[in-house]
Amino acid sequence: MKKSILLTSFDTWLSEQKSNSSDDLLAEVSRLNSLPYNLTFLRRLSVDVQLASFRVIKKIHELQPDGIICCGMAQRRTLLSVEVGASFGESVLQTTVNLEQLVAGTRAVEISHDCGKFVCEGLYYSVLDELRHSKPTTPCIFVHVPILTEENLPLILDDFLLIIHRLALW
Repeated sequence: MKKSILLTSFDTWLSEQKSNSSDDLLAEVSRLNSLPYNLTFLRRLSVDVQLASFRVIKKIHELQPDGIICCGMAQRRTLLSVEVGASFGESVLQTTVNLEQLVAGTRAVEISHDCGKFVCEGLYYSVLDELRHSKPTTPCIFVHVPILTEENLPLILDDFLLIIHRLALW
């Protein structure tokens, strides 16, 4: 049976933004027909922690995916950034995925300890918290995606596909 992976992305939040790089990357992945996984895309989430978290958690309960990759845009970064964890007040939750193993051999990925203080961290924390209570063995990561260009897209897409593959093996 094929592994099922839930992938999420956000919508834009500023009027001058033409797109959100997290959604752009998922659009590229959705065009590929040769992946041996059941990928479910929950794209263009509202840039609102409560609304986004509600939709993602509802989809997790509906699908019962084997893995979850939440994505968000990081305009000032140049590499894919896989986040170690997220905080809410004094509470800090970390992914159960061994990120060193996950990103070994990639060329455009870094491990990050700064999920930001925006909707990305709120969503990541909410999903990790939900999984901790309902499905503690389900691997979940958050990936920040830099602005995509013609030059960096092939490498970033290749590394993101490797991350999907490795998460599916978890």
